[in-house]
Amino acid sequence: MEITTHLPISQWYFHDLQWWGLDYPPLTAYHSWVLGKVGILINPEWFALFSSRGSQDANLKIFMRATVIVSEYLSYIPAAVVFVRRFSRLNGVSTWTASIALVAILMQPSTILIDHIHFQYNTVMLGLVLASMSSMLAERYMWAAVFFVAALGFKQMALYYAFTVFAYLLGRCFFPQIKISRLLGIALVTVISFIVLLLPLVLGAVYDFHRGIDSRPDLDGPPPPLPILPWITSYLDTDAIYYPVIVQLVQLVHRVFPFARGLFEDKVANFWCALNVVFKIQHYPSDLLQKGALAATLLSIIPPNLIVFLRPRKSTMPLAFAATAWGFFLFSYQVHEKSVLLPLMPMTLCLAGKQGMNREIRAWVGFANLLGAWTMYPLLDRVDLRVPYAVLTLLWAYLLGLPPTSWSIFFDEHKATWSQILTALLHTAFYVLMLAWHVVHATIVPPNGKPDLWTVANVGIGAVGFGICYLWCLWRLMLESDILPGGKSRKKTQ
Repeated sequence: MEITTHLPISQWYFHDLQWWGLDYPPLTAYHSWVLGKVGILINPEWFALFSSRGSQDANLKIFMRATVIVSEYLSYIPAAVVFVRRFSRLNGVSTWTASIALVAILMQPSTILIDHIHFQYNTVMLGLVLASMSSMLAERYMWAAVFFVAALGFKQMALYYAFTVFAYLLGRCFFPQIKISRLLGIALVTVISFIVLLLPLVLGAVYDFHRGIDSRPDLDGPPPPLPILPWITSYLDTDAIYYPVIVQLVQLVHRVFPFARGLFEDKVANFWCALNVVFKIQHYPSDLLQKGALAATLLSIIPPNLIVFLRPRKSTMPLAFAATAWGFFLFSYQVHEKSVLLPLMPMTLCLAGKQGMNREIRAWVGFANLLGAWTMYPLLDRVDLRVPYAVLTLLWAYLLGLPPTSWSIFFDEHKATWSQILTALLHTAFYVLMLAWHVVHATIVPPNGKPDLWTVANVGIGAVGFGICYLWCLWRLMLESDILPGGKSRKKTQ
């Protein structure tokens, strides 16, 4: 990005984010600023402040996609390798089986389709979360806090994991014995991490004020009310040196929690969008919808986090992360299609755990991943990614022996149990519906007046399937945590 001396630092921040099409947390701004500096060395015209917007330069597209791959190789891939190594050793998994699980994790079709093809940097945030989880496995809890603060600072979607990180670290401070020093150390490191993350923005706002530069150079008159807490301006001096800092921080929080966008923007396979097909809930007041979403989200995430607090076991960590992320995806406010990557990542990590490559776990992890990619098909179809979608999903299914390439995962040489039979029938029903939907979507034009009929059907099927995945993760978490009365006692991993 080309920086001129008259441009406020706060505008450097927001221009970077708008140009790169990213979210708004500060670490994203620092990341995009570095990439912009590298790009200037290749072609300064790519990053000219205004004229670069809307550029269709083929070389620029190659550069931008290359930055995704480089960023992933510096964050997500090493973090995944370290986590799988530690988690597989913890569960006594052989090196060969762990290697297969690692390949499956790195080749998740939804992650590749969104980040590599649709152009996103979600793997950077996911890599930081994996680094935090790896630190928990190694009992380096302060480093776990640092990495997770960095993940929050890169993409606010990491909030899907925040409750589980808090519950697990808090549980490790109280069980099997109370360790106040550990609790205070984690709290102190977390606060310091946030301060370090936000300090450049705060110093930039103060520096702009010192130079007499207004962050709103094209606006006259008194400053507009703040997007949240508008009443606070009645108690503050808008001409004081601290006011630009408050504006910067309030804008940051406002963009991290986009309540003004509504309950959902596009059709996404979660509870609210599916319910809206039957009851037009978007016509209800925004405040009521926010409270309803908050209540439903809390009801879904409290059980797994209560379990992980009372039984903070390393072996159940991926299940706890997955159940919480599914709860957020299904019930939280303002969900995007790509948010399904967050529950899919920890759920796929189960492949590296004890018996992770057996038929049951492989079937459920595979079902969730293929369903997740399928629900994003309307988004991928709009940007002509039909062929990459088909190739990646079918290749992943083939490598793991999953439908529609093979139904052998549902058949065992031993006598099948009722749970195995029910799982086979349930998954087969969804796979048949998914295949039938693709045929109908490709061959039949929706009736007049209902142009989104096939997309709505996709949403309904996906929401039900994701709800079942949430229940499976929660059930497995309860079983492996020995939280159910009369359950078998397992050896705790301290």
